[in-house]
Amino acid sequence: MPKHSFRLHGAAVIVGPSSNFAVTSMCQLLAMSSNKPAAVDFSFAGFAERGGRTGEHRDGWGIALHTATGCRLVTDYLPSIASPLAVQFRREAIKARSVVAHIRKATQGRASLENSHPFTRELWGQTWSFAHNGDLQLFDPNPSLYAPWGDTDSERAFCHLLSGLALRFEQAPPRHVLYATLATLAGEIAAHGSFNFILSNGDLLFAHCSTELHVVVREYPFSVAHLVDCELSIDFSRHNHLDDRIAVIATQPLTSNERWTRFIPGELKLFAGGEEVGAAPERRDKLLIAY
Repeated sequence: MPKHSFRLHGAAVIVGPSSNFAVTSMCQLLAMSSNKPAAVDFSFAGFAERGGRTGEHRDGWGIALHTATGCRLVTDYLPSIASPLAVQFRREAIKARSVVAHIRKATQGRASLENSHPFTRELWGQTWSFAHNGDLQLFDPNPSLYAPWGDTDSERAFCHLLSGLALRFEQAPPRHVLYATLATLAGEIAAHGSFNFILSNGDLLFAHCSTELHVVVREYPFSVAHLVDCELSIDFSRHNHLDDRIAVIATQPLTSNERWTRFIPGELKLFAGGEEVGAAPERRDKLLIAY
């Protein structure tokens, strides 16, 4: 098997400069939801440091980018700080409206390419990407419509989620119905342990917290941000337009001077176009016809 895979698929917390956030031993999640295609290279630069330098997550990494042409998936079983693919990804600065990324510290399943997150599957003609951190003890559901390729609890949970949706709906339901169904399924799985996860189809991005997850929304007025894990800063006002809006979700805050909001344990958040929309039905503008 090749070493690398490059596959193409159709309560607020202000982190101050002196804050010291220790990167824990569980896997690390990173996600982005944007109202326009945006690069995640700045956040990824700090995130990748946790894959062996500022954190002990050395059992692989991966990223799924939902672009206008489909879902682009890159996975590797090497640590992100030692991965040529990670270096290449940072240089390319691929733009996407939705991103799901993961660096792994194995709790179940060997360090291998098939066990590297994110995982992807097709449902309702859409490509869904999924990444998880935590540990689901004794979680071994009966085989259903989707089967795992590897041997992780994470992929079993992903397959169980998608099977649950596919069995309930022949086609994609309204997003508030989808939210309610995922909240139920996530709660059932979380009964087996910690279940922090990101799930996206490119338009919608779901983030579920069992133990720890944070979010920051970058919008006008943009400012300078400083990464926690390395000496790198960026002035977002020089790279964004006035109407840009980007939500970044991470296990732990990536920057030291932005307002990160911590999820409540058990909370499921839904983002669309860089905005948290939660369980609210999708708004449809009515067409006014003048006579």
